[in-house]
Amino acid sequence: MCLGIPGQVVEVTDEAGRLAKVDVNGVQRIISIRLLDGQPLEPGDWVLVHVGFAMARIDQHEADLTLAAVKQMGQSYYDEVEAFNSTAIV
Repeated sequence: MCLGIPGQVVEVTDEAGRLAKVDVNGVQRIISIRLLDGQPLEPGDWVLVHVGFAMARIDQHEADLTLAAVKQMGQSYYDEVEAFNSTAIV
């Protein structure tokens, strides 16, 4: 199963290349924010992340609700965090 999990933007690392560092459950990775073109992101913003890509910008409330919901899914949540943990854009 593929899930999107909330990640908080730590910094936009490459504006031209549309890359940002996000924190998902304590793991920080560089992800593509290209799918969010036209939506400026700043440190502290939340995005819905799936295997190295920000799929949507979300607010804090939606991030909290989504995180609570996906954690209730048990192993699927941990699989998605592991997938995030094992991906890297270089």
